[in-house]
Amino acid sequence: MQIDADAYQRVLGEELRKLRKKRGWTRKELNDRLQSDISLQTLATYELGTRQCSVVRLVEICLALDEPPHELLGRVHRRVFSDEPGKLRINLATVAADDQAELGPLRRWAQGRLALSDSPDVHLDRTALDRMAELCGLQTQELVKRLQELSAAPR
Repeated sequence: MQIDADAYQRVLGEELRKLRKKRGWTRKELNDRLQSDISLQTLATYELGTRQCSVVRLVEICLALDEPPHELLGRVHRRVFSDEPGKLRINLATVAADDQAELGPLRRWAQGRLALSDSPDVHLDRTALDRMAELCGLQTQELVKRLQELSAAPR
C-alpha cells in the first residue's frame, strides 16, 4: 500500500477544520485553547494541508478540540484508503477538472457532488462504476483505468 502524502495531509487538514467549525470556533479561539504558542497562520496551513504537523502538535490540537487523536486519524485513514475491497477512491476535483470528452457525464456529476460535499474524495463500488461507465459509453475496466490515471496525476 502506497501513501499519497499530499492527499493524506489535505484530508487531515479538512478533518481538523471540520472539527473546529463543528464547535463554532475561530482559529483564534482554538489557538487560545492550545498549550503551545502557535501562530494563526500555522493553524491555517495545518487546516489547508500545506504544512505537516508533528505528532505531539496533532495530539495537542486534538485535545483542545476534545477529539481522541485515534478517532481523527481513523477518519482520515478511511477517507484516504478505502478499507473495503472492490471500491475505488476518486478525487471529485480532479474528475471535475478533467477535459476528456468521454468523461463528460462523470465530470458533471463530480461538479455537482463537489458543490454539496465537504470532502472531495469519494469511494465508488463496482455497481456505481458500471453505471458511470455506461453513461460515458466506456467499458467499466476502461473507466477504472482512466480514473486511476487521474488519481495518479499530480494535482
